Amino acid sequence: MSYITTPKFRVSYPNVFKPRLNTLSNKEEYSVKALFQKDADLKQLKDAVEAAIISKFGPDKKKWPKLRLPFKDQGECFVKGTDVLLSGHEAGAIYINLKNSKKKPVVVDQRNLPIVDESLFYSGCWARAMVNVYCYGHTVNNGVSISLEGIQKVSEGEPLSGAPRPEEMFSPVVDSDENETTDSLF
Repeated sequence: MSYITTPKFRVSYPNVFKPRLNTLSNKEEYSVKALFQKDADLKQLKDAVEAAIISKFGPDKKKWPKLRLPFKDQGECFVKGTDVLLSGHEAGAIYINLKNSKKKPVVVDQRNLPIVDESLFYSGCWARAMVNVYCYGHTVNNGVSISLEGIQKVSEGEPLSGAPRPEEMFSPVVDSDENETTDSLF
């Protein structure tokens, strides 16, 4: 098993202190959604994914089954029922769901000291992760997953709410009747 350190990414949906039930697998998992910037160098991760596929299914790509790959487009993540991207997401940039159902990942700060206060590791901060790439094959589906082994917060960031900012959802309203109050609406 060889570990890889990811490039820096924006943290989204962190569940690194307590596991959360994955309803698809019915397993408790530690996880984080890693939002990489468009210019992030993901070559080492992509090479590891290809190596895992070759190890599992052989070098002949024609013999590979249809595979689920871990690299997803952030531009496909919309606020439910809208065409507004989730906060912190950028079309054309990659995200990866990093998960571990077997053990809690190590969570440290910039000085490699354990982060105990969960509020210090939040959606929007910047981190990098120690991961392991593996291939799975089932009768239903085949693919590659990236296991979260440890995570290091590298810097602060603007918190992500998961919802669009009000200025993205609404256009300004010009009130023509300055005397009207909200009391008159009810």
